[in-house]
Amino acid sequence: MKTALVLGGTRFFGVKLVQSLLDNGVSVTVATRGNTPIPFSEVESIQFDRNNVESFHSAFEGRKWDAIFDQICYSSIDARNAIEVFENKTKKYIFTSTLSVYDLHDRELYENDFDPYSYPIKLEEREDFNYQEGKRQAEAVFFQKASFPVVAVRFPIVLGENDYTERMIYYINKVIDEETIYLRSLEAAISFINEDEAGKFLSWIGTTDFHGPINTCTNGTVTLKEFLAYIEEATGKKAKVEISQDDEKQTPYAIPSTWTISNQKALDLGFQFQNLHEWLPELIRKSI
Repeated sequence: MKTALVLGGTRFFGVKLVQSLLDNGVSVTVATRGNTPIPFSEVESIQFDRNNVESFHSAFEGRKWDAIFDQICYSSIDARNAIEVFENKTKKYIFTSTLSVYDLHDRELYENDFDPYSYPIKLEEREDFNYQEGKRQAEAVFFQKASFPVVAVRFPIVLGENDYTERMIYYINKVIDEETIYLRSLEAAISFINEDEAGKFLSWIGTTDFHGPINTCTNGTVTLKEFLAYIEEATGKKAKVEISQDDEKQTPYAIPSTWTISNQKALDLGFQFQNLHEWLPELIRKSI
């Protein structure tokens, strides 16, 4: 891979993806709406509006890249338009998908627990779907309609110092302020990945011959009880937890049962993941 186009890539682990590509000597083009500054002087930039079909087509006319990384696709129409725009323009398309494509089964989830190759397609805009269905639809369109090879990287919750969602910060502040945290279960386990590892994985998978859906997560899982224990250790305060099934009281990670994915396929391909219980406590300490 000598050239890459990144759709998005101006914040969080998209920035880590661009940095990883640059570190590996890849010539990078970043395409955005232009609302957020690109934090790299050595990349080419393209301004486009994905929601404007004419802008989407004209912005990339006459260009080709070895790989395209799509960080901002959320619906079947988003995916369909991308297929039309990038026909004959790339050797590989890497789409950022999510753990959310899976239904909750209270067990470790594998790639075949959601099959995008047979999933019924409904061509609609992103506002017509919830997040889960939008990503399912995007995967279905890419895998059933694209002529170029596609990878759907299914990420769990991504953590890091640049996490704009501040979901982990929410819990830290609740513990510090001695406020009640509402959860459905303390024993539910969850998968995570950190922003650096997420960016490196995306860059790495672009160099392989793999195509298809693939799970990616840090080695190990953590129960919500263990997660809060790390926060308690870092803050020196005791978390106040109430178990409740009331939807109006629920907090960001208030899952009713285990929600984890297997990264065995990625491991078999040769990617070396970090250990969750090594970096998570340190990230929590840095975030206080």
